[in-house]
Amino acid sequence: MSDLPLDQVRTLLAVVDEQSFDRAAAVLHVTPSAVSQRVKALEQRLGRVLILRTKPVRLTDSGQVVVRFARQLTRLEEDTRAELGLVGVVGPLTLPIAVNADSLATWFLPALAAVPGVSFDLRSDDQDHTATLLREGLVMAAVTSAPHPVQGCTSTRLGLMRYRAMASPAFVARWLADRPLASALAEAPAVLFDRKDDLQDRFLRTLTRRSLPLGARHYVPSSQSFADAVTAGLGWGMVPELQTRGSSLVDLAPDRPADVPLYWQQWKLDSPALAALAEAVAAAAATALRK
Repeated sequence: MSDLPLDQVRTLLAVVDEQSFDRAAAVLHVTPSAVSQRVKALEQRLGRVLILRTKPVRLTDSGQVVVRFARQLTRLEEDTRAELGLVGVVGPLTLPIAVNADSLATWFLPALAAVPGVSFDLRSDDQDHTATLLREGLVMAAVTSAPHPVQGCTSTRLGLMRYRAMASPAFVARWLADRPLASALAEAPAVLFDRKDDLQDRFLRTLTRRSLPLGARHYVPSSQSFADAVTAGLGWGMVPELQTRGSSLVDLAPDRPADVPLYWQQWKLDSPALAALAEAVAAAAATALRK
């Protein structure tokens, strides 16, 4: 790809990061027409569509390949400037990272604080889906539950994120008292993070060895608000053990925790900033997560 015009490649990356041609134009200090022309010229040069003009824009498979190249190119350029002492010319280094919401709310942020001089562009998703952002070239590293490395990446085990089935004392008294736990939970209201969250369903399957439909479902797409919703008695839910310490919540099945293995995946790129972040993430995980 060395013969690709770099201004066109960087323009495509800006469109993806800003999620629109207009916002990319503002960042690049050019007109939206110029952005469109550059992307179209790049597509014509490669003979394939790279981006779907939807709202927000979406990359094609070919576009993902070019964006990964563009992001790696940008990372190498920024690292070179840093080694030459030219960071102030273009501002701080930026690392786009995907992390699951529960890690972000509990143990992950101290790792970022341990890497000074770097700006972080964090994207949050379910741990089962953060690897997709890595595969699409939208981020350079991710905390994910996927053990097998995305193409062009390395994968390092971080530890186990433990979840426990929790509910408020009032909720237990109303819905679960004097009833078999499995059938009572299947009928009681449950709190879920979003429609990708299947931890509650998986927990029920461990109790019954079969699938049971949950009762009413409340979707609360914020890690702290999820725990708050369970505490308020809105429903029962699988709460990270790190968020249950010192709370008034009742552990519904102390002998049946749910452990989710987490991995750190990052591009195979010789980047001091990325290496420093990986080391800091591993150290923070070693302190917070179970082995």
